Amino acid sequence: MYKVSERPEVNMEFRHVLVAGGGVLGAQIAFQTAFKGFPVTIWLRSEGSIGRTEPKLTRLYNVYRAELARVGEAMLAGKPLDLPRGFGDAAAVKSAENLARLEKAVEAAKQNIRLSLDLAESVREADFIIESMAEDREAKREFYAKLAPFLDEKTIVATNSSTMIPSMFSDLLPYPENYLALHFANNIWRSNTAEIMGHSGTSEAVFGRVVAFAKEIGMIPLELKKEQPGYILNSMLVPFLSAAEALWANEVADPETIDKTWTLGTGSPYGPFRILDIVGLQTAYNIVSMNPEAKNPESTAGKIAAGLKAKIDAGKTGVNAGEIFATPNPLSWARAFTATKNKRQGKRFRAILVRTRVL
Repeated sequence: MYKVSERPEVNMEFRHVLVAGGGVLGAQIAFQTAFKGFPVTIWLRSEGSIGRTEPKLTRLYNVYRAELARVGEAMLAGKPLDLPRGFGDAAAVKSAENLARLEKAVEAAKQNIRLSLDLAESVREADFIIESMAEDREAKREFYAKLAPFLDEKTIVATNSSTMIPSMFSDLLPYPENYLALHFANNIWRSNTAEIMGHSGTSEAVFGRVVAFAKEIGMIPLELKKEQPGYILNSMLVPFLSAAEALWANEVADPETIDKTWTLGTGSPYGPFRILDIVGLQTAYNIVSMNPEAKNPESTAGKIAAGLKAKIDAGKTGVNAGEIFATPNPLSWARAFTATKNKRQGKRFRAILVRTRVL
């Protein structure tokens, strides 16, 4: 990882990055990539999509500025700097000048992102395309069918699908050797992992170029040796979230109690429903809808799908919509703990929540 005090050298092979889709992760991928100096286009399907994407980008701009403001306050106070890993190496931020360069990068990111409804023009400008469409197989296949005629042998395409594998779509592209998966975690600037997964026909050279790109935008590349639905992270995370959703759908406990149980019982800063807020309920709904049992309203999957759909229809889709699935403030549980005889554990838990910026 390059030092944040230095201007990042943009990958000479990737001059322009196209992100297809402006959802929760699509917006984050675009902003982080622009923050690292790449010109970025976000292709969107409709004017309505533009209206939904612009607030996400504004929110990210404010988040990045707030992160740097906290670093500046810590610097003035002589405290350790909690620089997000996706921003670079905290040890390299030794002066106000270093910090100012990062602040300029945030301002430049706004100028480096363009929204477009013209797929042909967007592809013509790009040499690396990251597909971040809805987690819906047919919707993705429809996109790739539209994309294929505009591709040439030099363009690399990656999917950011959470649960689907590249071989499900490689047959739709004219150059399948240039196709693979590049999956990011949510809150990309802090949880800066990039899982990279090819299919049996992916070129080794293409795989290596995407690994290099991941490093250049501040990610830690995690290379998978074979295809795996859900990669590494979601192979563990999806069953965890599904178990929590089942407890809720079957009326065993409400989201508040489920999150409280997990955070207090394990010391983890996030409960499953807090994670769902960050991921976005639309993605969670799309994933459960792929389960054939979701068509049966009496099944657990059917109840989960119905419950999520009701939240989505009410506009409560997660943090990007300003609506929170799990309403309680986790910090209140820590305060309750400190009022008990177990004050040491309560203070420790509160410190974890503050340090990891749950709030």
